[in-house]
Amino acid sequence: MQIQEHFPLKKYNTFGIEAFAKRYIKVTNLSELEHVLHTYKSDKLFILGGGSNMLLTQDIDALVIHIDIKGKKVVEENEDYVWVEANAGENWHEFVVWCIDQNFGGLENMSLIPGNVGTTPVQNIGAYGTEIKDTFVRCTAMEIATQQLKTFSRDECHFSYRESIFKQEAKGKYIITSVVFKLTKRHHNINVEYGDIKNQLASKHIENPTIKDVSNAVIAIRESKLPNPKELGNSGSFFKNPIITKDHFNAVQQKFPDIKHFQVSDTLVKVPAGWLIEQAGYKGFRKGDAGVHKNQALVLVNYGNATGQDILNLSKEVQKAVLDKFDIAIEAEVNII
Repeated sequence: MQIQEHFPLKKYNTFGIEAFAKRYIKVTNLSELEHVLHTYKSDKLFILGGGSNMLLTQDIDALVIHIDIKGKKVVEENEDYVWVEANAGENWHEFVVWCIDQNFGGLENMSLIPGNVGTTPVQNIGAYGTEIKDTFVRCTAMEIATQQLKTFSRDECHFSYRESIFKQEAKGKYIITSVVFKLTKRHHNINVEYGDIKNQLASKHIENPTIKDVSNAVIAIRESKLPNPKELGNSGSFFKNPIITKDHFNAVQQKFPDIKHFQVSDTLVKVPAGWLIEQAGYKGFRKGDAGVHKNQALVLVNYGNATGQDILNLSKEVQKAVLDKFDIAIEAEVNII
């Protein structure tokens, strides 16, 4: 382990923003993490994972601790299920592919989501009808103040749509070090409810899809809609899909009869933020090197030399346009630093 001064973070955030850490250190195991947290407990700290869910609008005036703890293993299994533990530094998509290669089902709909395993419970990431909470069993986290390890069960994580205890009362207090998932070994729950997946499978003439088929379909859909961060800086979906009351939705629908929506409950309706942004005229919009992606309006992109502030300003402009047109507020899903 070695602390590096004025460390460039452009390669460590998927937006490709030029920013610097005052100091930077990478940890690859629990002992190193414990040592760094104890040694520098009086310092201002910033925890860095895969860098896929943040927008850097400034240099980081802190000690950046990069969590690069790798490893995955089966910890329990029976005829029907397997419990797999993955460490925080594992690349999420690579882990999903590994599970599928073992015929472990449950994560296939979340293929190609950027980031690392350790940050997935924080956001309760999800895609195409599944979320982390559906297969999550528990996670282990190190308390920053005491360096003690604590286990959080699914109930203790307080999961909801793109939310968890780690974004609320436990925010900034813990570093997730590993996650355990309960996956199927047979009788997989194949989830192809989303029209995009159905259409993709139909185009391949697949009537009885395997988990590998579903994963391939999701990958094809995402690659057609979402830019590769290695080629065009982005952080995936920048905005959450707003959930509004049914009364609010009915009022909006009177003005916009074609508004897309999904029923969440008897009283709540989810509206696709991408549709709202597109209807507000911002799909494919560009201001300097900051833009809204041409294929998916949920995604803000860096065409090369945009600053974090450029991206943030554009996001606020988009939010205002949607609010003015539809009277619906859309929130950023990405963490603004």
